[in-house]
Parts: sequence; C-alpha cells; structure tokens
Amino acid sequence: MEAELHLDLPISVALPLVVLCLALGAYMSAAETAITGASRPRMHRLAQQGNKRAAVVNSLLDRKDEAVSAVLLGNSVVNILSASLTTAVLTAIFGAAGIVYATVAVGVMVVIFAEVMPKTWALLRADRVALTLAPSIVVTLAILGPMARGVASISRFFLGLLGVRVDRTPDAEEHADVLRGAIELHGHGQTDEIAPAEKAMLRSVLDLGDRTVGDVMTHRGSVVLIDADQPMDAIVGQMLEAPYTRIPVYRTEADNIIGVVHAKDLFRAVRAAGGPEAVKIDAVMTQPWFIPESTTCFDQLQAFRARHEHFAIVVDEYGALRGIITLEDIIEEITGDIEDEHDAIKRGVVRREDGSLISQGDVPIRDLNREFGWGLPENVAITIAGLVLHEARRIPEVGQTYAFYGFRFEILKREGTRIAELRIMPPLAIEAAEN
Repeated sequence: MEAELHLDLPISVALPLVVLCLALGAYMSAAETAITGASRPRMHRLAQQGNKRAAVVNSLLDRKDEAVSAVLLGNSVVNILSASLTTAVLTAIFGAAGIVYATVAVGVMVVIFAEVMPKTWALLRADRVALTLAPSIVVTLAILGPMARGVASISRFFLGLLGVRVDRTPDAEEHADVLRGAIELHGHGQTDEIAPAEKAMLRSVLDLGDRTVGDVMTHRGSVVLIDADQPMDAIVGQMLEAPYTRIPVYRTEADNIIGVVHAKDLFRAVRAAGGPEAVKIDAVMTQPWFIPESTTCFDQLQAFRARHEHFAIVVDEYGALRGIITLEDIIEEITGDIEDEHDAIKRGVVRREDGSLISQGDVPIRDLNREFGWGLPENVAITIAGLVLHEARRIPEVGQTYAFYGFRFEILKREGTRIAELRIMPPLAIEAAEN
C-alpha cells in the first residue's frame, strides 16, 4: 500500500516536489554567485554596445544587496521545504529512522546538486550566467523583494549595533585598488613580453596623479639655456648645436628666464633679415610658461592639452628655476623612453655577464624599476645616484660599496660631488656571486 505524508500528500507528488525544490535551489545558488561575481566594467561596456541583458545585469548590480538577499531568501525557503518533504516521506516509510535517512539524503543532494555544482558553474562563467539568468532574477526580486528588503533592514540594524559599516558606497581608494588589481591580473600566466609592457603602461597612467612634474622634469643642471645678451650669431650657433627645438632664454642670471626661443622662429627671422646681425632675440622669443614643481603630471598633461603647448618652465616656491617639463616627458612616464633622430645619446645602463649593471648616476629610479621589475623606492630620490646619497648620508668616495633594499651599489666614478657612474648588483646577482 502506497505510503502517504501526514499532510495526505502522496509520495508520487512529494518526490517531484523535492526535485523541483532542488532545481530551484540550484537556480538560486547560481544566481547568487553570478550576481556577486559578474564584472561591472564588462557589463557596462556590453550595455553601451546595446546588449539589453547587460543593462538588466547593471540594474541588478546597482541593487546587489537586494538581489542577493532575495535569492538567498528563496534558496533558504526551498532547501527547508525539500528537507521537510523528504523527512515526511522517509518517516512515513521507515518510521523514526526516516529522520536520519532524510538528513543524509537531503544533505548530500543539497550540497552536490543545489550548492556545489551550480555555484561552480556560475563561478567559472559568472558574466555569461549573469546574462542568462538576469531576466529571471528580476522576476525573483519582484516576488521576494519586499520580504528580502525587510530581512536586509533587520540585518543592517544588527550590523549597525555591532559597529559594522553598512553603506554601499565604496571609498575612492577601494576603486583604485580594484583597478590596480585588475591591471596586475592582466595577462596573468602569459609568457610573452606584451602583457608585462601593457601592465607597466597602465600602472604608469594611474601614477600620473601621484607624481609631480618635479619628479620627471629635466633638471636645471641638464637644461640648455641661452643668454639673451650674447651676440646673435653666437645664439644661432648654440641653437644649431643643441638637439632641442625650444630653449629657454635668460638675462643676467639663469633664474631670470625671460622667454623661450623656437629654432624655426629664429631661423625664419634670420633668413628674412638676411643675416643674424639684424635680428633681435626679444622679437623672436615667446613668453615663458611657468609652473610650480608640485604640479601633478596628470594636471600638467591636461594643461598642455588646454593650452596647445608642450613646453613649460618649472620653478620652486621662491620662483627659482628648477628645470623644464615637456609633453614628451609626461608621455615617456607612460610609455618609457621615446628616442628620435634628434635626441642626444641617452644615458644608459649596461648589463654585465655576472648579472650586475653599470649605470650612470642620473638614470631615474623609475626607469630602472620599470625596465627590470625592481622595487626600489621612488619617493626619496629621483635618480639612482640620489638614492645612494640619501642612504649613505654622505658624499661617497670612488670604490666604496653600499648595501640597502637588498641591492649592492659600488661607486665607480665621481664628477665633483656628483656620482657619475656606479655598479648595481640586484639580489639575484648577489646570491649568484655568493654561491
């Protein structure tokens, strides 16, 4: 004789209901994982391209706490219902022992079919599953939303009592960390050199807001200047010898910059006048553009675009000349060094067979970090020589060796008080030398 439930529900009806509850539980689990794991940037892009389901997913992500609460609530209800139905069926068949059988059976079925399998599927294909289930999640939210909002409000109340932050607005720092984390994951596992180069460029873009023009400018010690009081033929000769098209002009002293002369403007004026003698430098040069050294690279990039210029004079708080900054300098912060046919021979780094490097002192630390994947600090000095001076706390002598940050630095050449050349041994080279 067919066993029946205490609610007079036949087993032939109860078992399909249990299967239906497990299926609904699997759906709820997949929906929860898909919503929490879906990529908002990708959904945003797909929505901009006209994908209507992506727009639905975006609306659900804007109400993520309500959507997750609704599917969790539904999942809990169907799991409890499946457990109750199974217990009733097995108790009717096996008596009190049916409770044990029901606990084992429901536990195995729920864990495998309603939790692990759907969540694994949704975790591996979060965006695709979110797009597939988005319309049905909207329906679920409409049905269970009011109850889910009530449960969420109660949860927030108790979390507030515990001092837990319950607002949904992420900090700006959290946004930056998410973006930087995505950059670090870009190309993960690839063996070619394209992904690391792309990551370095993307990181550099984010760093533009933290770096100042004082960090990337050409220091005044390396800036070519023209004395406005010297004869015009000497100025023309200096302009021809210089590898630059724009050169600052000073009068009396280097800190008194009165203009900037462009090679084309100067040579046109000389040609029109029939010779340099009739040309006045004041009539050829343009007004200088002064900026403080504390200006961020991002702000200066925007300023270059707004003014349609790409050359500025960097001064300190006292108005003294600190250096020059060009659009190319900022672009090189993103792409690395850009050399053209007019560039002078760049200061360089030579790698030796033992893993060490011979570097000139004025090589920027940032360039070394980017080129070799090092982690030398960039906030204490701009150049590698400056870093050695900062750590040594003195002017080192030729032949002296210093060790810090896991590296070894040997002074090879000095010009006055300036470190002109040094040997750098990274940690791997040091380890290889000691073994």
